[in-house]
Amino acid sequence: MIMSKLMPNTAHNFTPSETPFLHVAVGVIKNTHGDVLISQRAAHVHQGGLWEFPGGKVETGESPYQALQRELLEELNLQVLCAQPLIQVRHHYPDISVLLDVWLVESFTGNIHGCEGQAIRWVCVDNLQHYAFPAANLPIIQAVSVPRCYAILQETDLLTLQTQLQHLLRQGIGLIQARFKTFSASQVLDFMEFALPLCKTYHATLLLNSTTHTLTTPCDGVHFTSADLMRLQERPPFAGRFGASCHNLAQLQHAQKIGLDFAVLAPVLKTLTHPDAQLLGWENFAHLVAQVNLPVYALGGVNLADNEMAWHCGGQGIAGIRAFY
Repeated sequence: MIMSKLMPNTAHNFTPSETPFLHVAVGVIKNTHGDVLISQRAAHVHQGGLWEFPGGKVETGESPYQALQRELLEELNLQVLCAQPLIQVRHHYPDISVLLDVWLVESFTGNIHGCEGQAIRWVCVDNLQHYAFPAANLPIIQAVSVPRCYAILQETDLLTLQTQLQHLLRQGIGLIQARFKTFSASQVLDFMEFALPLCKTYHATLLLNSTTHTLTTPCDGVHFTSADLMRLQERPPFAGRFGASCHNLAQLQHAQKIGLDFAVLAPVLKTLTHPDAQLLGWENFAHLVAQVNLPVYALGGVNLADNEMAWHCGGQGIAGIRAFY
């Protein structure tokens, strides 16, 4: 059943609901500069005048991928050559409920223009926050704002950690967590003072695990343990990117409720470090991810070869300690 999801013309996995959803295929079109294409909705339609990621209704007999190809050709004269699932979003407006089947489109051709007279604009991902979008589009901005892979630095001696970090950055890993269990505060500070300027050079984000984070520790954000997550009542008030470790639906829903940027869901597969842990498996991973509008990484026994499986199960990608070495 899951393996069929690896076909490009299949829908993401999702849990049926009694609520009828308008099923919409949406494209996050990214050019070689990393900018994404947005278009402005006509004034007379639902959510008129707001900016959106282009797409349209999945017609009877169409797969979401086929609908994506047709809609982007009709709206933008854009031919999709290849696309990857990015996120599914379920949103209830007062007058309609929508299921947005969102795809990342980085391979395309065509003389792109607004075929229906709509304004279009290429926008840097960091500037998307300055545009007014329908509420259902906001989780898409979250998903396009974080990378497809999330690396976790395994605690060891300082020199080895520095070498590991350099290895990750050379691979193009753009989101990294430093997790320390035995380092002293001065050792943590020494590493972060080395690592942060290096990450900035590679345009990567370095988070610090909440077990060692303090308000005076320099970092690009915080990754919260599941216990620390459940103690939070709101998103931290200081600047940065925030993620959390989750193991069940309640934790995922809480991460979404307080406005975190992403979550990590584990363990998906058997690991060397926790061989007796109760595993989610891909089916249950997909079932849980389908119930939140939040980028979710798969963690536990996964490697780079599992990235595509994670995408087609609704995940953002994979997270791991050993997966990138």
